[in-house]
Amino acid sequence: HRMTFAMNDDQGGANGKFTSFEFPDKVPAPLNMAAAILGNTEMLTLVEKIKMVPGLLPMLIRGQDFIDEQDEYSVSEFMEKYGMPGRINDEIFIAMGKALDFIDPEDLSMSVILTAMNRFINESDGSQTAFLDGNQPDRLCAPIVDHVKARGGTVMLGKALASIEVNDDDSIQCIKMADGSEVRADVYVSAMPVDVLKRVIPTRWSTMPYFCQLNELEGIPVINVQIWFDTKLTSSIDGLCFSRSPLLSVYADMSTCCAEYASDTNSMVELVFAPCTIKAGAERDWISASDNDIIDATMGELARLFPNEIGSNTPNPAQITKSTVVRVPRSVYAATPGRNKFRPSQASPISNLVLAGDFASQKFLGSMEGAVLSGKLAAEVICDGAAGRDGMELKDVDPSVKSRKDEKKPVGIRGDTPIAFGGGQQGDANAKEVHV
Repeated sequence: HRMTFAMNDDQGGANGKFTSFEFPDKVPAPLNMAAAILGNTEMLTLVEKIKMVPGLLPMLIRGQDFIDEQDEYSVSEFMEKYGMPGRINDEIFIAMGKALDFIDPEDLSMSVILTAMNRFINESDGSQTAFLDGNQPDRLCAPIVDHVKARGGTVMLGKALASIEVNDDDSIQCIKMADGSEVRADVYVSAMPVDVLKRVIPTRWSTMPYFCQLNELEGIPVINVQIWFDTKLTSSIDGLCFSRSPLLSVYADMSTCCAEYASDTNSMVELVFAPCTIKAGAERDWISASDNDIIDATMGELARLFPNEIGSNTPNPAQITKSTVVRVPRSVYAATPGRNKFRPSQASPISNLVLAGDFASQKFLGSMEGAVLSGKLAAEVICDGAAGRDGMELKDVDPSVKSRKDEKKPVGIRGDTPIAFGGGQQGDANAKEVHV
C-alpha cells in the first residue's frame, strides 16, 4: 500500500505532481515503514530523515508510556525539543495534523502524531487507508441495526433525548425522551459526543470531578465537501491523498475509490476542508462562510491539484454538476496539548452508567478507530459487571480539575437539527448555529 501526498508548489505541486511513500507487501513492520521512508527521496533529504530518529526512537523503545508523556507538547514544541528541522513539519507533520485532528501543528498535541506513527511502526497495515464501499446509512448503520434486531434488541430512531433522571443514590432512574416517553434499563451506555453530553449532565452529577473534567474537552469544527463533475478526472489517484493545501486536508475521487460512486465518465471528489476556524488555524472562519465561498475556495485548490483538468491550463475545464457542503461545528474532540489527562474512563462513578465515544480514554484518540475501541472497552465494563469480575478501574481525575461547589442545571439540547446532536448539516442557513 502507499501514502500519497500532493507536492508543494515549489516542488511541482502547481503542476499536479504527487509523491508516495510505498510500503512493500509481505514486509513486516517496522521494516516496511523504514523502506517507505528511505525509498521516498522527493520530500525529505537523508539528513532530515536521520534527524527524525532521536524524537521517534523513544517511542519504539518505550511505546505508549512515551506517547502519553508527549501529550503536554505541541508538535512544534516537540520538534524544537528534539532538534527536528522545520522542513519535517512543512513536508509531513502539517499534512498529518490536519488529517488526524483538523488542526495546524502549532496547536496540536504531539501525542496525535506519535499515536499514528506508533501504528505505522507496529502494524504492517497501520498506515493503510480504506473506504466503505457505499454510503454510511446503508453500508454501516443498517447492518448494525439488523444485527441488534436479530438478537431481540430495539433501535428507536427520531427519539430525541430530553433528560437523564437520577435516583437518590445518583444512579440513573430512566431516560426521558422529547416526546414524553421513558426508557428504563439495567445499564445505560452514553455514546453521545462530549459537547452534547455536557449539556445533559444531571444536576446531581454536576459537582463530581469525573464530569467536571469534561469541561476541558471540546469538539473541533470541520467541513466536508463533495463535488460532482461532468467529466472524469483522469489524473485522480486510487486512494486517499494528502493535499498539503492551506485549506484542504485530505481528499479522494470517490468515482475511483468507492464501488457505489464508481464511474468511468464522471468524478465525484470528496474533501475535508480544515482547519476551518481562526481558532483552529484558518485565516478566516470558513465554517460561517456561504456554500458558494467554500466551493469557490475549494475549486481554487483543486485547480492546483488538477491543473490540466480543472485549472486554466485546459481549454475545456471540468464543470461542477452538483456540490454539497456539510458543516460539523463540533466533530472529534480538539486534541490540543494536555487534553489526554481529562479524558474519562469508560467506567464511571455512576453504578449503571458506562461511557463510550472517541473522547473517552483509549489509545486511538479522536477517530473512527477510537470510537470503535471505546465501544469495545465499554462492552467489557458491562460484561465484567454482569459476571461479577473485577474489571476496569475508575481512572483518576487530574488534580487540576476544579470541582464545582454549586450544582448546575443541565441546559439541555436546543433544537432538532443534526448539529444540535453533534452531527453535520448542509445549507448556508445553518451557519448561525455554528456558534451556539
